[in-house]
Amino acid sequence: MNLPLNVDFTGKVVVVTGAGGVLCGDMARAYAQAGAKVAALDLNEDKVKQLADEMKAQGYICEGYKANVLDPEALEDVHQQVLKDLGPCDILINGAGGNNPRATTDNEYQHEAQEGQKTFFDLEASGVDFVFKLNFQGTLLPTQTFAKDMVARKHGCILNISSMNAYIPLTKIPAYSGAKAAVSNFTQWLATHFAGSGIRANAIAPGFLVSNQNRALLFNPDGTPTARSEKILNGTPMGRFVNSEELLGGVFFLTDDKAASAITGVVLPIDCGFAAYSGV
Repeated sequence: MNLPLNVDFTGKVVVVTGAGGVLCGDMARAYAQAGAKVAALDLNEDKVKQLADEMKAQGYICEGYKANVLDPEALEDVHQQVLKDLGPCDILINGAGGNNPRATTDNEYQHEAQEGQKTFFDLEASGVDFVFKLNFQGTLLPTQTFAKDMVARKHGCILNISSMNAYIPLTKIPAYSGAKAAVSNFTQWLATHFAGSGIRANAIAPGFLVSNQNRALLFNPDGTPTARSEKILNGTPMGRFVNSEELLGGVFFLTDDKAASAITGVVLPIDCGFAAYSGV
């Protein structure tokens, strides 16, 4: 991986939740390459163990841990293990999150709903609750766990993963959009709450990326763009999707104590211009 910035994180302990996924997996790799001691956390233990083995084989420091970001006791167990293996957390990347089909409608507009489709009125309360918990509490609970290390030493950095949905909600996914708006708001709350403790809190808001989670929504089986994908690209000035590695420059910048020493409470869009375009 070609790192976007020449930032040295040697000696820093970086905890990355959701590291079993594409985006946060790339972040974990990048920090390890930049000299950090990386704790890769995910509910999928095989994924993070594989990532850790990959980085160790290249001479970097990375450990993989099974972690449920919605279980405070399990998180504390992982916290203690990270303290033992790597040391106290300097940088926390809250990357765990996602959507769920139970909180997604089939139609963009109610008046276009057809028989058999899942409409707004068919959304499952349990699905909506799960999406909110995964994204919001899945950010709050790891912060409660690992920010203790930062408070004790009066320095540290928290980076949350919001979304362009937090600015402009997308059709079909009301729970995910609302949950990411909560993450952005929470980022500002954290920045204020920890300002006197030497801790900065920021977020990035990725635009549209192609991942295993949304590939079927964006591309047909033959590889051609879906109608939804064409809408996205037509509304994106750069006319393309964001590559996961393109997030790393913003991530490194916001978590570097020298480059961003006075920056806290910011949500940085990385979206190929999507938020800037009015459609006209």
